[in-house]
Amino acid sequence: MKKTFVEKAIDSRAEKLTALSDRIWEYAETAFVEFKSAADLCAALEEEGFKVEKGVAGIETAFTGTFGSGKPVIGFLGEYDALFNLSQKGCCATREPLVAGANGHGCGHNLLGVGSLAAAIAVKDYLKETGKSGTVIFYGTPGEEGGSGKAFMAREGVFEGLDAAITWHPAGLNYPRMASSLANIQVAFKFKGIAAHAAGAPHKGRSALDAVELTNVGVNYMREHIMSDCRVHYAVTNSGGSSPNVVQPAAEVLYLCRAPRIDDAQKIYEWVCDIARGAAMMTQTELEIDFYKAASNVIANRPLAELSNKNMNLFGAPRLTEEEMKLVEEIAATYNIDFARDAKSMINSSGKEFSKAFAAHAGELYCQYVLPVPENESVGMGSTDVGDVSWCCPTINLNIATHGYGVPGHSWQHTASNVASFAHKGMLFAGKTMAGTAIDIIDDPELLKPMWEEFKERVGDGYVCPIPKGVKPRPIK
Repeated sequence: MKKTFVEKAIDSRAEKLTALSDRIWEYAETAFVEFKSAADLCAALEEEGFKVEKGVAGIETAFTGTFGSGKPVIGFLGEYDALFNLSQKGCCATREPLVAGANGHGCGHNLLGVGSLAAAIAVKDYLKETGKSGTVIFYGTPGEEGGSGKAFMAREGVFEGLDAAITWHPAGLNYPRMASSLANIQVAFKFKGIAAHAAGAPHKGRSALDAVELTNVGVNYMREHIMSDCRVHYAVTNSGGSSPNVVQPAAEVLYLCRAPRIDDAQKIYEWVCDIARGAAMMTQTELEIDFYKAASNVIANRPLAELSNKNMNLFGAPRLTEEEMKLVEEIAATYNIDFARDAKSMINSSGKEFSKAFAAHAGELYCQYVLPVPENESVGMGSTDVGDVSWCCPTINLNIATHGYGVPGHSWQHTASNVASFAHKGMLFAGKTMAGTAIDIIDDPELLKPMWEEFKERVGDGYVCPIPKGVKPRPIK
């Protein structure tokens, strides 16, 4: 009954949902300026009878849509921000920007938000039809790409009271993630010096650019002494101007510090701050430390992953037409894939059974099957603010195939794929899987017990937001 109910609820709205996803793809709005995308999602929620609250946590493009009452309370996380400089024609196997230098959905968040919306609508229908106790909340979470919108929302207590949070991400394979992620902290170091003629009166100047360069040199020496799975990146965002005969009076550098756990990222961040302070002392410049944002590492939850995997298998991965496979093959010809290498690396990262299941399909350019829950729990080298939600309640982040295997993340190939019909199929499959998982919990709240037991064991003393009070989210420029 559940399978039929969920499929009817989502398939009957498939045309509206795919059109909404495509509109968000066209808007391609970046972190914290997703005004059109948020407005369209809110309108869709209101049309379906959800109570919508806008401007959540003081963020203009954050919102919630709530339906039902009582326990359990299930949250679906939706993202809708795009990336800079990834404008690309849809369903196209060559690099052809729609608008040169414009934004594009190179990570599939146009699909992500609408897939979660589909799940929320199906659960809403179920609660309405059965009259059972339960609350479904759709969370519109802006600024995942470099903005950590969910962390700002978590700091304000937005996710308190949730029994479980469910989300997904467009991917090249179908399975529930059991990998953690790298926590991160982003900070800008802004140096202020004294301008002077670089030849006639260099002794009267104090170079802010020297301070930036000394900071970078110091951090490069630091790298040898941090754990190998930590990462530190930087970008010089202001080099002081274009006149070499002027001692640069102002210069800035932006740093991103990553580590497997947020406490380790905090230690690296503090070390980098000390190096910047030392550079300011050496150059007799002034230093402003401007904290941008942070995101915690993901806390995996195996009981919730296993329940989600059952629903993946229940609904079954979508099948592609010959025409769809042709586009997948054409796009795949633009990047490299090594199936044997990938299967071997999965043994350590995800386990032998997971690797064996993947190897059985080696050479297939599109994942039309469901993989098992990974036996091993690895640390992914990327970062996501889903991590902060996972410190608040049991959380699952599903990988659902919406593009060909091996498509690089944050690429034009990704953007081109995210309006294809096979991407729409994956999005609806994600919605069905998540809805089925939530309905299982509504039907049997006892399923939450092992999820919360594991959650409490892993979280320990609880969540502390890594973003200090007073720091506000800001659009990325």
